[in-house]
Amino acid sequence: MSIYDFNAKTINGEEVSLEKYKGEVLIIANTASKCGFTPQYKDLELLYKKYKDRGFNVLGFPSNQFAEQEPGNSSDIQKFCEINYGVTFDLFEKGDVRGKDAQPLFKYLSEEKEFKGLDLNHPSGKILNAMLKEKFPETLVGNGIKWNFTKFLINRDGEVVGRFEPTTEPLDMEEEILKLL
Repeated sequence: MSIYDFNAKTINGEEVSLEKYKGEVLIIANTASKCGFTPQYKDLELLYKKYKDRGFNVLGFPSNQFAEQEPGNSSDIQKFCEINYGVTFDLFEKGDVRGKDAQPLFKYLSEEKEFKGLDLNHPSGKILNAMLKEKFPETLVGNGIKWNFTKFLINRDGEVVGRFEPTTEPLDMEEEILKLL
C-alpha cells in the first residue's frame, strides 16, 4: 500500500487520485489558518518553489479539528493562503485528520509513521506539550495527529519515510527532502 491508493478532494471540490503525484517527493501536512504554526505556510511554499522543478510537491489538508483554528470554508481558506503566504502548492478540502472520522489518507499516514513525541528541547514543543496535557490529553495517546502542521515526508514510490511534528519547521526538513530528490 502507498499514498497512491487514496483519493482526495481538492479545495475546489475536484476528486483526484493521489497517483497524480506518482514519482514526486511530497510533504503532506494538515494545516490551519488561525494557529500559532500557521506561518509555516511561508516556508512550505518556499520549499515548494525551490524544488518543484526537481519533482517535489507540497499537499496541504486544512482541518478544523484542533481548537477550531480553521473555521473558514474552502474559498476563505484558499484566499487566506494566497493573500497571506502566496501559497501556490495544492490545497485540499477541509476535513478531519484524526479519530474515527479522519480522512483515510491521514489514518494511513498515522499508522505508517508513529508518534515519537514532541521535541521538549524546543520552546514551542514544551508549550504545545503542556497545552495538550492540560486541555486535550486524549490527543497525546496513540499515533494520531496531535496538532496542526504535522508533516509527513513521502518518497518517490509513495512510501511514508518521515513524520515531523508541528514544532519542526519546514526548512529543518530540507536535508531529508534533498536526500530523496
